[in-house]
Amino acid sequence: MRLSKFFGQTLREAPSESDSASSQMLVRAGYVRQLAAGLYSYLPLAHRSLRKIEQILREEMDAISGQEMCMPVVHPAEIWQESGRWYEIGDEMGRFQDRKGRELVLAMTHEEVVTTLCKSEIRSYRQLPQMVYHMQTKFRDEPRARGGLIRVREFVMKDSYTLDKDFDGLQSQYEAHYDAYHRIGARLGLNLVAVQSDPGMMGGKIAHEFMYITSIGEDSLAICEETGYASNLDVASFRKIPEPSGPPQPLTRVHTPGQATIAKVADFCGVTTRQTGKMVFYMGDFGAENPSKLIAACVRGDMEINELQLRYAVNAQALRPAETEEIAAAGCVPGYASLRDIDHTKAVTVVDDLIPESGNLVVGANEHDWHFTGANYGRDFTADIVAPIALAYDGAPDPIDGKSLRVVRGVEVGNIFQLGTRYSASMGATYTDESGVEHPIVMGSYGIGVGRALACVAEEYSDDYGMDLPISVAPYHVILVSLGRSGEVTEKAEALYSALLAAGVEVIYDDRDVSPGVKFADADLLGMPLRCTVSSRSLSRGGAEFGRRRSKDLAIIPLQDAVEQIQEEIIRCFDRLHQRLEHLPTWESQSS
Repeated sequence: MRLSKFFGQTLREAPSESDSASSQMLVRAGYVRQLAAGLYSYLPLAHRSLRKIEQILREEMDAISGQEMCMPVVHPAEIWQESGRWYEIGDEMGRFQDRKGRELVLAMTHEEVVTTLCKSEIRSYRQLPQMVYHMQTKFRDEPRARGGLIRVREFVMKDSYTLDKDFDGLQSQYEAHYDAYHRIGARLGLNLVAVQSDPGMMGGKIAHEFMYITSIGEDSLAICEETGYASNLDVASFRKIPEPSGPPQPLTRVHTPGQATIAKVADFCGVTTRQTGKMVFYMGDFGAENPSKLIAACVRGDMEINELQLRYAVNAQALRPAETEEIAAAGCVPGYASLRDIDHTKAVTVVDDLIPESGNLVVGANEHDWHFTGANYGRDFTADIVAPIALAYDGAPDPIDGKSLRVVRGVEVGNIFQLGTRYSASMGATYTDESGVEHPIVMGSYGIGVGRALACVAEEYSDDYGMDLPISVAPYHVILVSLGRSGEVTEKAEALYSALLAAGVEVIYDDRDVSPGVKFADADLLGMPLRCTVSSRSLSRGGAEFGRRRSKDLAIIPLQDAVEQIQEEIIRCFDRLHQRLEHLPTWESQSS
């Protein structure tokens, strides 16, 4: 491809809405253009990279017996109502009506469609196991699109679905996807970390996310390099060590004027924050048929609430911070609240499982400027629910061997879910076993965002000047730069370009009538990993200048040998990338 014919243009500076290195570079290099918040056009360079990512996904899915297919973007609402998700998912679902008033859905994912197909295509145990996949557009009306391609509203996802007759079969296919996702990451040039995760709207019991660790990530992760423990912070567990407190002390009411924070009251009472109880209040949404209710939650003063685990503990659909008057209605005073003397008929009360093991706590007296010391669970206050609702923190002991956890940020590139019979049972997708007895099909679901993968690669392989994409993802393997506007330089460059094309080399040729400075700046920006320059200087030295995009040691290669040497370097680039496949995590290794 000739840059003089390039549809798009490079930019010296990124637009103000670009909020990450990947977003800035993809915009500046003319890969993408934003149409509206979370909606992007993929220009020719991005389109080529996305197709390469899709081909890697296709090859890895085929390698684990996947069959590629394609399912619609628009779904009838009935199948989402049948699964129940129509009623569980909020504004992020794109709902609309056709001209006859029928309710339709823009695909967020395709579990319902696959399950519907199972009802017509699967009859017998002899047809199982199966694995199908496709690469299709999804729409999620994100409240806050960000990070360029990292969080968008319309995107292409590779989603695959496994169908089995039992959970042993599901486990086998789940493990195969686990290993395949690590291979995909390696082939993209990314080190992906598999972390335990919450199944969320997908349902099921077991799920993993495959994370690219980066400071721009919107997910928090708890990991321990020593033990290999890795989890999304929402579902992370950790060892909870009670603070030594001695024998129970008498409950004593203490005047604490103006001490309305944990830090202040601990200092005032001469204790550490580990010897206090922290109250946090939410209003819980329990569905259309149940009124919302105050949730009063207590954790140790040095810890924070894990809102997801609290929501699960009380079985609420959603939580929001409670207002002052809602807290007061249960007899509590913000800043001086505790579970002692709370009106249990007006609140669901929950304590973290460490609280019953923590004696002689300082807690609020539910009276302005007053606290209690010597508070003990069971004697002085109780709760409706005891559950692990404290959030893991940086430095917390990991649950495997008590080693220190590290909290980092990450971007979710892919995810895998053991759905079980969540969809097949509710939608009637069954198979008949050897005895003629019907059973629900056991299902798994596995996704990777194609555009998000490109964004993560661009984030990883960017510097101050542009991108240096892996050979597997770059739109073209080599950029050929001509620094002549006529005469021998142009003639030699044109001949080399033709020879590279004839040899099947993926080459983009900068034949524009612009200054050398502009050409070199764009060569740095565009992301091709190899660069070949033909100039009067290179010709006087014996040929063309050639090397890696980031290398300072560029070699002069004879023009008659240029095609062969460029092909050899392309092979070496792929070989270096494939070396990543030799020492990848596997399900077997992480389970041992």
